[in-house]
Amino acid sequence: MLNILVVDDEKNIQDLMRDILSDEGYHVDTTRSITSAKDLIKKNAYDVAFLDVWLSDGEGLDLIPFIKQNSPDTNVVMISGHANIPIAVKAIKEGAFDFLEKPLSTETILATIEKVEREIKIKQSLEYFKEKEESQIEIIGNSPKIEELKKQIEKVAKTNAWVMILGENGTGKELVAKSIHYQSNRKDYPFVDINCASIPDELFESEFFGYEKGAFTNAFTRKIGKLELADKGTLFLDEVADMSLSSQAKLLRVLEEKEFSRLGSNIKIKVDLRVISATNKDIQKEVEKGTFRQDLAFRLSVIPLYVPPLREREDDILLLADYFLKKYSIENKVEPPILSEEVKSTFLNYSWPGNVRELKNLMERLVILNSESVIYNKDLPPHMFASIKVEKEEFIPITIRPLKEAKEELEKQMIKKALKVFNNNLKEVAKVLDIDLSSLYRKIKQYNLEE
Repeated sequence: MLNILVVDDEKNIQDLMRDILSDEGYHVDTTRSITSAKDLIKKNAYDVAFLDVWLSDGEGLDLIPFIKQNSPDTNVVMISGHANIPIAVKAIKEGAFDFLEKPLSTETILATIEKVEREIKIKQSLEYFKEKEESQIEIIGNSPKIEELKKQIEKVAKTNAWVMILGENGTGKELVAKSIHYQSNRKDYPFVDINCASIPDELFESEFFGYEKGAFTNAFTRKIGKLELADKGTLFLDEVADMSLSSQAKLLRVLEEKEFSRLGSNIKIKVDLRVISATNKDIQKEVEKGTFRQDLAFRLSVIPLYVPPLREREDDILLLADYFLKKYSIENKVEPPILSEEVKSTFLNYSWPGNVRELKNLMERLVILNSESVIYNKDLPPHMFASIKVEKEEFIPITIRPLKEAKEELEKQMIKKALKVFNNNLKEVAKVLDIDLSSLYRKIKQYNLEE
């Protein structure tokens, strides 16, 4: 419930507001002068302060800077029986939340309080999500390629240079973009992301520029576009290479001029923003094919950053797996399971075509579905064993020889690999190779694979 201060030299106003607000359950303090109001503000934390414009020892407007300095979270509402436009404008410029004219009605007072409560909730939500998001932008890993990427991010973040992030799907390009934003001098302003692949040509302008009420059919209210939302912050263009050529032309013009108009308006809106883009495609090849404008590629790719796939950062696989296991265990309020040695071996030998996103989703699934304290290969999806990578020394030389001999060599290497992956669990090996146990025993003996 809100804590409210009423500063007015008319006792009937003090009594009226105390009665109305107290009946609604709010805590209300009242006073009649600037001097006593300052004392109360120093001692107490107020969510709202109602200030009369004219007080016995000065102007209520003069109290606003004091409140902003000593209690910045207090929402100031000016009240006056002799209101005029210049005073109202001055109050808002000084930082007042609202301006009310006397005589005050119960409806007006409560409607103002409702607006303040809504504003406080929005502010708290934004702070919560900002804090939550900032806590989740750490790039996990200590492999050489990731350490190098972290150094590049740190250097780039301190500048205003535009960045294009390159890498396969699921490697964490958006995480890199957020990391750059939250290490930059724009971190207190919005990070606005937009998936370029999901926006049809006909919706490009309304999404990027916004529109005024009545600009077109069904435009019932004004909409603020992504560019305006990102002012002073960062605009993240994900899947930028999937934009059509016509949308690319519109985007390039705005990025060069740094101004635009909402649909249905002729007023120019200037923006100051940093652009970070990302794609899983080879931009140069897209330019050569004529599907991406070269001038836009040059404009966006001032600094290119490459995010390596998970198969190129083997040192991070088990570290990431452990991180996600703990994360989703906490979220689901369960004890985190541990990975068996056979699962660790499988993870290190798997190619991870879906990259970090695939690993993350797998860990969440294992936490939710697995009821045991240890995760074994039997708990993993079958496709992981179909694409186990084979070390170079295990590749069979392609030489002309009898097919029976070649088949036996391939069979031997397959069984050897399966035994290693499943830590000599013969039941699981037989299952994944789709043979019965007796056949497996016989072949192990035939190929001298017993330990």
